[in-house]
Amino acid sequence: MTMTITPRPLFSAAATAVLAVAMPAALVAPATAAAQTQSDLSSAITALRAISTMRADFVQADPRGNRIKGVLTLKRPGRIRFQYEKGVPILIVSDGSALTFIDYGVKQVQRWPIKNSPLGALLDPNRDVMQYGKLVPLSSSQVVSVEVRDRKHPEYGVITMVFVRKAGAPGGLELASWATLDAQNTRTIVTLSNQQYGAAVPDSTFRYNDPRAQTKK
Repeated sequence: MTMTITPRPLFSAAATAVLAVAMPAALVAPATAAAQTQSDLSSAITALRAISTMRADFVQADPRGNRIKGVLTLKRPGRIRFQYEKGVPILIVSDGSALTFIDYGVKQVQRWPIKNSPLGALLDPNRDVMQYGKLVPLSSSQVVSVEVRDRKHPEYGVITMVFVRKAGAPGGLELASWATLDAQNTRTIVTLSNQQYGAAVPDSTFRYNDPRAQTKK
């Protein structure tokens, strides 16, 4: 069945866009007295930086409950591709310096520097996650949640990354989801599954066909 939902851009029109993503309910738990140590923050950052390439299925859900599937491809430093399922004319890519949102339905292309998005914590090798990040207390020792925000630039939004302990993942922690909240308090959910690491990914994966010129960029 062809999807009729148009995904909300991962960026706002004011170029302060975010993937407004909430943590999956199954991973959220009340805080307990046994607080996670600061070493968990360091471990999460190390695990994130240890990813050379990753491919994963994703589900994106907005606050209205609309859900769209797709495939995510990540390559360090700074490259990412959100390929939505058939019937959704949207593509989001990062070439290492900027995030580009392409809407083939209306032939529109928008572009923002990585550092201006909460995804900078995930993609920007220059982002000091340790400086801006903090642990979100959870009851399960098998889950590590890290919130990253730059209080000097609230327009960048907030990202909360959720990791699950897994021996086969880089650094022993697998990125399971991330959550961002934009300046308008809009929230969207993205959850990852079937993560695969270390496969060769050509740089051409992060190029796109420009619908405005009908030429490949």
